[in-house]
Amino acid sequence: MIVNWSAAELSAAIHRREVTCVEVMTAYLDHIDQVNPAVNAIVALRPRAELLAEAAAADAIAPKGWMHGFPFAVKDLADARGLPTSAGFFHDAPAATADSIFVERIRAAGAIFIGKTNVPEFGLGSHTYNNVFGTTLNAYDQSRSAGGSSGGAAVAVALRMVPVADGSDFMGSLRNPPGWNNVLGLRPSAGRVPSGGDEVFLAQAGVEGPIARTAEDLAMLLRTMSGYDPRAPLSLRDDPAALTGLSGDLSGRRIAWLGDLGGYLPMAPEVLRVTGAAVHDLGLPVTTLSNLPGFDLADLWPTWLTLRHWMSGFGSRLLLDEPAFRDKLKPEMVYEADGAAHLSGHEVLAASVKRSALYQSFRELFATYDYVVLPTAQVFPFDATLHWPDHIGDVTMTSYHRWMEVSTFATLINAPALAMPAGFSTDGLPIGLQVIGRNHDDRSLLELALAAERRADWVQRVPPPLISS
Repeated sequence: MIVNWSAAELSAAIHRREVTCVEVMTAYLDHIDQVNPAVNAIVALRPRAELLAEAAAADAIAPKGWMHGFPFAVKDLADARGLPTSAGFFHDAPAATADSIFVERIRAAGAIFIGKTNVPEFGLGSHTYNNVFGTTLNAYDQSRSAGGSSGGAAVAVALRMVPVADGSDFMGSLRNPPGWNNVLGLRPSAGRVPSGGDEVFLAQAGVEGPIARTAEDLAMLLRTMSGYDPRAPLSLRDDPAALTGLSGDLSGRRIAWLGDLGGYLPMAPEVLRVTGAAVHDLGLPVTTLSNLPGFDLADLWPTWLTLRHWMSGFGSRLLLDEPAFRDKLKPEMVYEADGAAHLSGHEVLAASVKRSALYQSFRELFATYDYVVLPTAQVFPFDATLHWPDHIGDVTMTSYHRWMEVSTFATLINAPALAMPAGFSTDGLPIGLQVIGRNHDDRSLLELALAAERRADWVQRVPPPLISS
């Protein structure tokens, strides 16, 4: 079945003319028709006739790149020429007139854009629901959340509706949805994938990256998205080709397992049990740590809130000042904007000093360990009718995102972080491992993903029920 091929296998088959782009597009659209109504992962789907015509045109020319003829859906926070960008808020968004930088590169590699993947309103919160397209549901249990903000992308990949997908990550959006849908995601090092826009200096906590079902596919899409662009002055000049050609050799590598940091992070007991077993199954020496060297964990959440409010809240205030939007915005957006309204420059600087201390703490860890590992989330996928979990055990969550505090570390230190399958709860819900690597050493995480895939291929062994037949 074409849709079950990996992206690498699909690419090889198209390039060898063993299958036509029309056959590929037909297979994927038929599959989307079958499974998407149950989960609502792909939105703004283009007409079949248009897509088949583009596939036929692709068959008439030499392959443009490794993604030639691939059906691809862009996360609905990024622009793809000819498609609307609703951001989960704008009902009548016009079609974009240009591609985002990484979308340009995917288009140049030969992909055919079929639509968008669903997001929470403005990407806030790890639960993909909005008033434009509705709620995206988990690939393994349609009563549960898919996570977010890359929830639509992770579910689309898990259910084989697209070979690979893009996502973006500020607070775990390339980690929590893959973890909750049993696929791979990678939050790249800051600057690995260039981001343009009206502001190109301060927005370094949010990054774009790949989602895939295999380590090879993850590496190939990251390579395509990566590379310097003068429109993004903080983008890295490293050669993207160095991200591929993986061996899976982990000789001499060591892991620091943080778990729940000695009880600091409220966490469902079964999350800790499943992920703790998975980290030891990687076959590498594991040391369990209950604190961070030279960093007071009591500083973590206040530091995060200050920088989150500063980086996202001031943009939110622009919408709050618009009478047409103010009463329509979800509480999460209002929360960030109100937080920003009370910030002083001194508070932002003080938080940045704490953030720098966290970076130095991890630098000390990386002098001994190659990977620092935590769960991708502190709970399993929750009821999709909830806005967010308000308790973990007997601990009250003080905000819409406190239950995913586990994802703040990599963002604060701008480090690359891999999400990979860890296993399942007793009632069949997925959870993942979040692996933080040294700054700019994204390849090491890809090597770990390949080695782990060879040891325990969860994605192939445990497909989602919607496609298990």
